[in-house]
Amino acid sequence: MTRITHLNPRRQHWRQLLAVLSLACLSWSTQAADIVVGQVAPLSGVLASTGKDMVLGAKIYFDHINATGGINGNQLKHIVLDDGYKVDETLRLTEELIEKHKAVALIGLAGTANVGEVLKRGLLEKGKLALVAPYTGGENLRTASNRNIFHIRAGYADEAEHMVDHLVTLGVKHIAVFYQNDGFGEAGKKGVEKALDKRGLKLAASATYERNTDEVSTAVATIRKSEAGAVIMISVNRSTAAFAKAYREIGGSAQLLNISVVDAGQLVKLSGAPAVHGLGISQVMPFPYSETLPVTREFRKLFAKYAPADARISYTNFEEFIGAKVLVEAIRRSGNTPSPEKILQSLETLGNHDFGGFTINFSPENRIGSRFVEVTVIARNGKLLR
Repeated sequence: MTRITHLNPRRQHWRQLLAVLSLACLSWSTQAADIVVGQVAPLSGVLASTGKDMVLGAKIYFDHINATGGINGNQLKHIVLDDGYKVDETLRLTEELIEKHKAVALIGLAGTANVGEVLKRGLLEKGKLALVAPYTGGENLRTASNRNIFHIRAGYADEAEHMVDHLVTLGVKHIAVFYQNDGFGEAGKKGVEKALDKRGLKLAASATYERNTDEVSTAVATIRKSEAGAVIMISVNRSTAAFAKAYREIGGSAQLLNISVVDAGQLVKLSGAPAVHGLGISQVMPFPYSETLPVTREFRKLFAKYAPADARISYTNFEEFIGAKVLVEAIRRSGNTPSPEKILQSLETLGNHDFGGFTINFSPENRIGSRFVEVTVIARNGKLLR
């Protein structure tokens, strides 16, 4: 005979309540958590336009990831702090991201001297943190011992070699250098000297300007006096524009080139198209203004969806977009609870990974993900041509 048990209504009520509470606790325990990604960028000062583009590129991809479900159910929290391109501020704010905001990874710090000081102070090692896609090609930051930094761009030495080879092939051997007086500028200058030495050549002249200024008059006079056939510039937007305009105004006719840290649109805006017409810029990313690659098609589509109406596509925001893709892939491989150590391990075991026509290759022995370089030229109308 089947035994039927009648529950006391009061007891049944409590059992139902306990069941509801248990489900609620389970829901709370599995609730999506924020994955904090930190970024220190120069949003003020001479590199402000570059810093804003860096942040925008990463933000576009992070917004896309969050809008499509996050990573393993978790949402990305992108915390950005402004260092004004000042080394002391870079240090202070990097520490703040690690200690106060508990960032699990960093993306896109700018400046060879800035990143170099972060390394020297051991901030990344102390936090067991990865820095992905720093905006620098300084060779001293790209050694195997710097295991916490993951570069997605070619180095300044790669860019210098490409430009010098291009010039010498055209018969231009009298080459001068205009460079920023700090670690960034020195790194670029050494790259040019190495490329020239490889061909049995020496610098025709060299001249500097001070960091965070656009006072270039002395440098312009020095370079003009050398009668160099080409000038390779290791400088940022404002100083590059100031040099090009002043140099052309006093009759300088040398071929002008700069490395990838400048933006053609900003140069035209700052100095006018005639001053920078014909200026060559080495690039370390694919051309972002076409849709020939899957990654450029994806970028342009997401840019149209998530970028502010007045924003425009640039190599800089495209570079940090790819950096964000690399970091997201590493976080995804790190499981439901990504820690700094897990993300670091995921990055160094990424291997040869195709991000839509642009390949990044990391390993335990290699932190230089790409050595891609090509030269573009500013046309008469101010547009950038390949």
